[in-house]
Amino acid sequence: MKIETGLLPRIVLQRSRRDLSNAAFTGAAKATGPVQARVSQSGRTVRDAGQTADSTTVKDVLVGDVWIVAGQSNAQGCGLLKNAIKSQPNVRAFYMDDRWRPAKDPIHNMWACVDQIHRDLAAGPLAVDKIRGVGPGVAFAQRMQQNTGVPQGIIAAAHGGTSMEQWDPRKKKLGTRSLYGATIRRFIKNGGKLAGIVWYQGESDALDNTADIYTANMKRLIRSFRRDLADPNLPFVLVQLTSVCGHTDRAKHWNAIQEQQRLLPNTVKRCATVPSIDLPLDDTIHVGGVGQHVLGKRLADAMHVITAPRAAGKPPIALKKISTIRNELMGWADIIVEFDHVVGDLRCGGHRATGFDISDGEHGGHIYDTILDRNRAIVRTDLSHTGLSSMHLHYGRGTFPFCNITDAADRSLPVFGPIRIGKPRALSPFITELRISRVFAGAGDLTTLKRPHPDPAMRWRVRNFADTFCDAQAEFGPTSDDQLMYFACRLHCDEPMKLAAGLGYDGPVKFWVDGKLKFHDPAGTNPAVEDRAVIPFAASKGNHEVIFALGSNNGCAWGIMLRFERTDVTAAQLRQQPARYKMPRIFAT
Repeated sequence: MKIETGLLPRIVLQRSRRDLSNAAFTGAAKATGPVQARVSQSGRTVRDAGQTADSTTVKDVLVGDVWIVAGQSNAQGCGLLKNAIKSQPNVRAFYMDDRWRPAKDPIHNMWACVDQIHRDLAAGPLAVDKIRGVGPGVAFAQRMQQNTGVPQGIIAAAHGGTSMEQWDPRKKKLGTRSLYGATIRRFIKNGGKLAGIVWYQGESDALDNTADIYTANMKRLIRSFRRDLADPNLPFVLVQLTSVCGHTDRAKHWNAIQEQQRLLPNTVKRCATVPSIDLPLDDTIHVGGVGQHVLGKRLADAMHVITAPRAAGKPPIALKKISTIRNELMGWADIIVEFDHVVGDLRCGGHRATGFDISDGEHGGHIYDTILDRNRAIVRTDLSHTGLSSMHLHYGRGTFPFCNITDAADRSLPVFGPIRIGKPRALSPFITELRISRVFAGAGDLTTLKRPHPDPAMRWRVRNFADTFCDAQAEFGPTSDDQLMYFACRLHCDEPMKLAAGLGYDGPVKFWVDGKLKFHDPAGTNPAVEDRAVIPFAASKGNHEVIFALGSNNGCAWGIMLRFERTDVTAAQLRQQPARYKMPRIFAT
């Protein structure tokens, strides 16, 4: 008799809630008649149902928990093998060659795979990799063995570089020529019972045409697994993408995938997302062997919270609340970021806490310190409450951020953002390209200064500034003499608009729109604070000229900050984002 599914040498069978296995197995034999079975433990028969001369023996069968580990390369494992951990006898893996053995990386031995899809995707020979191959699966299973006290089995099912389109459950009909179909086959081969799924994927979907539909694709995948694995409550734990060196052109989509992964448990039951942004890499995109062991433990602890019959620790850290307070010492605003499920206190290993960023959609910066206080991070900025109200908060912004905040259980904060800090406003980004004039002799507090007329003596030229603060130190020079300089830009409105210029400055200033004086502050001084002056004006359809003068304040003034707000946009339009309303187009010339 040949057993085909459900019983294999060294297999781990999924236990029931009573710690028993009732998995079915199938096979074939040339003879006909009833099939009898005998189970023995330590050489003794557990229950004798008889024995026939024509028999087969399956040795070393364990009963415990069985998991599928699937996704792309970071699930498959690309960490350096020199960091592989030792195997344990009661922690086993179903390798790609359809054999059970003690779990030791690489468990995805692709060069010996049974399922055709892996050869189809390889686009070349599947060679033995003697350098890389550490993934999260082995550490996950060993930690689950510690958490539960029962044997653990991993069914390896990942393949590097694969996208959600390649994992589409609708390709199940292709059988082992699809990733989903091959995974289902491996599940059936091992008895058709499972404890849960560990998933690490998303890098290949951080693109223009796929990032926005990642959540929909993930929900379809989880729903299909739960249907085809006959468990509507099957636990599903996924990894939030780590960093990638370079690929800055994909930053928006990379962060979009991370944000969708963070939020997925809010709408999918018995699902958890585990952050990985703080873990070290062994190359430009793959979590290293040492980091994979940490990740495996985090995955196991998150899974244990879902699957344990009683309280089993805390879920992964989750963002709870964002608020702002005035920093009484500096006069600027602090952002208070509170988190749920923190074990002990937040910490940063004795180093400066890093990872937070605020942006206006384009430009970041403005954070000069982060203080950790129990389950809170106090993010100190050089912006006022007004300035923060148009900003978005991030943790782990971009493709290669440095994030080092964890809790006492060595669990990272999740990547998040962009999350608006204040109420929606119809704001332009800060202007960083302006026309500037030559430097003139000063005019004191600018009270007697007249608006400039078109004159070759102005020597206008376009200047691109490196930051939201348009720093004119290079033009003013190191002198303490009183000086004067003009800045200008042009607005084009596709329709009549009510606008307000948000102006920050650190010296005396005068502001004209279409030649009409709109604002004058003779006492302007440093520091420059964004939106120090909010200057309203009506703009008809067409072009408008904005010019303002800045006095050097005897060498104390350095520059300006400028942006525009449209103030006649309704709350409903603001909730729909800029697609529902028009903003002025801003040009230097």
